[in-house]
Amino acid sequence: MNPEKIALEQRTEAITMATTVLIVDDEKDLVDLVRYHLEKEGFQCLQASDGLTALRLTQEQRPDLLVLDLMLPGLDGLEICRQLRRDPMTASLPIIMLTAKAAEVDRVVGLEIGADDYLVKPFSPRELVARVKAILRRLKASSSLPTQRVGTLEVDEARHQVRVGGVPVLLTAKEFDLLRALMRVNGRVLSREQLLEAVWGYPDASEVESRTVDVHIQRLRDKLTAEAGRIVTVKGVGYRFDAEGAT
Repeated sequence: MNPEKIALEQRTEAITMATTVLIVDDEKDLVDLVRYHLEKEGFQCLQASDGLTALRLTQEQRPDLLVLDLMLPGLDGLEICRQLRRDPMTASLPIIMLTAKAAEVDRVVGLEIGADDYLVKPFSPRELVARVKAILRRLKASSSLPTQRVGTLEVDEARHQVRVGGVPVLLTAKEFDLLRALMRVNGRVLSREQLLEAVWGYPDASEVESRTVDVHIQRLRDKLTAEAGRIVTVKGVGYRFDAEGAT
């Protein structure tokens, strides 16, 4: 067997061990299908069919990732996402949002509120599992890396924490990955397509997915406050991180 394939399988096995995914959807057949495919890959699963139960389980069980439907009885997926992002204990919890709505505006709203990824129903369970693994693999890869300091910006990859001027900044998993991807290339420009592949794992970019990068960049800048200028737009190309410039 190819050594690279063996290494990937070993990393994937390490990720799934004792990893809990909370599936939130009021369609029982879909929950059962998603749960089957995740458990087949070694994940532990929790499930909820309404928003209030989802919030309670998130607080009590501390899942590692949330698969969240947009349309739910009681609290909908967008409101759940808002509440989780406001809580420091769940602000960085990875969230993959599911919805039957395919319109661009619905996808963008979900991303603006703080979802890390997005799947439109009907979707392939294998694709969902692949996206779950990709998000968790990137989180695990950062667990032993040192703190980086640029100006008043501090990025602690091991703890998945960011501070500006000593004040904690609550980033989602994708916002953190995006900042890290830009910082790692030492000022080089990354196109939207390169960022989509590096951060989201999308080898091919649609117009909506390119918009996804812009939405996350804007959210990241808003949260970095005094250090927002470090993320520079290169018109017609993409984005770069400015480690040298003054804030």
